[in-house]
Amino acid sequence: MPLRVYNTLTKQKELFEPVEAGKVRMYLCGPTVYKSPHIGHMVGPVIFDAIKRYLQFKGFSVRWVINITDVDDKLIARANELHTTMAELAAKYTREYFDCLAAFGITSVDAFPRASEHMPEIQSMCTALIDKGAAYVGGGSVWFDVNSDPDYGKLSHRTLEEQEGGTRDLEGSGKRNRADFALWKAAKPGEPSWDSPWGSGRPGWHIECSAMSIKHLGATLDIHGGGMDLLFPHHENELAQSESATGQTFVKYWLHNGLTRVNTKKISGSDAATAEGAALLATLAVRHLLDQHGPQLLRYLLLTTHYRRPIEFNEEVITSCKKALGVFERLDERVARLGVEPATVRIDAPAADGSGAEFVKAIQSLKAKFVEMMDDDFNTAGAIAVLHELAGEINGFIERRQLERAPEPNAAALAAGGVQTLRELGRILGLFTPSSAAPAVHQDDLPEKLMSLIIRLRQEARAGKNFALADSIRKGLTEIGVTLEDRAGGTDWRRE
Repeated sequence: MPLRVYNTLTKQKELFEPVEAGKVRMYLCGPTVYKSPHIGHMVGPVIFDAIKRYLQFKGFSVRWVINITDVDDKLIARANELHTTMAELAAKYTREYFDCLAAFGITSVDAFPRASEHMPEIQSMCTALIDKGAAYVGGGSVWFDVNSDPDYGKLSHRTLEEQEGGTRDLEGSGKRNRADFALWKAAKPGEPSWDSPWGSGRPGWHIECSAMSIKHLGATLDIHGGGMDLLFPHHENELAQSESATGQTFVKYWLHNGLTRVNTKKISGSDAATAEGAALLATLAVRHLLDQHGPQLLRYLLLTTHYRRPIEFNEEVITSCKKALGVFERLDERVARLGVEPATVRIDAPAADGSGAEFVKAIQSLKAKFVEMMDDDFNTAGAIAVLHELAGEINGFIERRQLERAPEPNAAALAAGGVQTLRELGRILGLFTPSSAAPAVHQDDLPEKLMSLIIRLRQEARAGKNFALADSIRKGLTEIGVTLEDRAGGTDWRRE
């Protein structure tokens, strides 16, 4: 099945064919760095990191760019509030953003252009738009004339009347039409500014992304991504000004991800009864979440929803994801007990004695199903469901062959090969990698010692035929989230 993606521009799934065969140029709108990153800032990078990994798996060469908006009204206001400079504030929160990306294992971004470093490109684009009659100077600012573009609104599918709704009045602004937007803003007293042919000022938000994406990826991008909240006006304005300036198609495929929905009543350790608590929860700090849950779980959570749908973020979802990840952890432990390291095994054919043919066929079929899911508009949720099917198939094979009771090297190797296939597919999504492992914690051996004691006492109760006590111990442990597993070689325990 060929790869198909949903294009916001056409509102339908389309066959994915990049502008240049074998090469993909991908741009994702990055953060405005005026505060610490929250979980919403990680949604796009996690999704598009998985997209890049999958495109590379398919054989494409991918160049991926995320911009840093370090010149903006929000930065100026926050810097004034904190009595610092815009540049210092932006540097601080850019570092935090990079630290969070690294914690999530997102290391495949090829460039992070900053708006402050692209003033020549921004001014050049403004000049080109003025020369072509698509922009004009008014009140010391440069404005894009939306009436100059007959296709304006084609991305968001909004009429010009709808676009004008809620825009600012014309008085004193220097613009001709209410829907016109600023490409270059005249300087205000005390604000950061740069010299330009139209006087001292700074760029508008939309022109920054156009100038940076075209400089680093060319006039036509294959994929432009971002949250649904950026569809209008940001992406609509990017599209209009870019195509007006270059005369070429700006983006072939527009991909928009759903936003994070935080249920303020379902996050533990917070006061959701106050407005302050609700505001805090709406911008959950990534650093806090990483320390509390680790990047593996957070990445898994963000990928278990199709990227175009809203992502629910609450305690119930977190608990569910922990249990789901536990399936893979227990499978790894189970196969480890068989004495075969999965990384040393490939499952390309049945065992030498011809056994396991059906198992091999099932694993290969599920691998094909994983690819089919990802080929359908990067359906990571469906792909993760296939990973769970793989885990179930491997567990079933181990149980049918009773490998934990009667070691069988050839069959054990097949089971380990199945796990290796599962790991390889998971890594396409950025799962099961060292970079997304849980954060290091202080190792306390007291729980292990206590559990060893409890297990020994239960064994003594069973040996003395005090089965009521033995069952009571197991039941009590289950009630506090500890599961015992009796095996031929002894009893193991795990936390749910």
